[in-house]
Amino acid sequence: MNASHASVHPAEYPPTTDAGEGGGGGGNIEVPRVRMKDFQGMPGTQGGLALRICQFVFAAVGLCIMATTSDFPSVTAFCDDEDLQNLYGDADAINEIYLVAATGLQSLWSLSLAIIDIYALLVMRSLQNYRVVTFFTIGDGIASTLTFAAACSSAGITVLIDNDLDICSQNHCVQFETATAMAFISWFTTLPSFLFNLWSLASR
Repeated sequence: MNASHASVHPAEYPPTTDAGEGGGGGGNIEVPRVRMKDFQGMPGTQGGLALRICQFVFAAVGLCIMATTSDFPSVTAFCDDEDLQNLYGDADAINEIYLVAATGLQSLWSLSLAIIDIYALLVMRSLQNYRVVTFFTIGDGIASTLTFAAACSSAGITVLIDNDLDICSQNHCVQFETATAMAFISWFTTLPSFLFNLWSLASR
């Protein structure tokens, strides 16, 4: 009696990665590099460069608006009324200086990182180094926090002058509102860069 028997042959799977030329080193050395290296928005990518340019432009516009106000050097740029100067003049001056300092720091930081991104794109070099990403994450966190705090503080003073005291016609409310809006937009564009870098650190 001839009975048919199914023959079983072991299946051979092709290797997933090429082993090193030296032979022994486990062929998954290059696999982790595929992780997030080319994710747009990360340092050294075109998306990251676009974010840096937006951050710099909006922060620089807000800084220029504040610096070109006619009475910016004085400590009473918001309040021209003599009684209100004693009450709110110092607070207004502090908020103005704080907003200028924050937007100035943000513009310099974003411009510096934009130059680094341009260099990385030109030489086709990855910036996904642990120390580099850590430095970028800390810098973005500090710059974005200062910009957001300065924008919130200036927005509160602007609302006080415009809505509560109703003396906006005597001051530069339009300029300060525009500068505050630019600071908020600059912070909004800095937040994705910070989150991308933080995500990159957390995924390591």
